[in-house]
Amino acid sequence: MDHAPGTPAPPGGEADVESTGVESVDRVLAEVAAVAGAPVGEHVQVFERAHEQLRRALDATPGPADDRGQGA
Repeated sequence: MDHAPGTPAPPGGEADVESTGVESVDRVLAEVAAVAGAPVGEHVQVFERAHEQLRRALDATPGPADDRGQGA
C-alpha cells in the first residue's frame, strides 16, 4: 500500500485494496477507495451506495461453501 491505513488514496490514484475473496464486497471496497479522487460532494452518494450493497451482501443466503452445522 502506498499510503498509511485510514488515510485517503493519493489524488488521481487508486488505493491498494486487499481482496476479501467475495467479489461483490471487493467491488464495493474499490469504489469506496476511489472516492478519495472524487469531489467531496460525491462522497455521501458513494458511501450510501456502498452501505446498501454491503447490506445486501450480508443479507444474502450463504452458498454451499458455508460451514454452518459443522462443529459445536
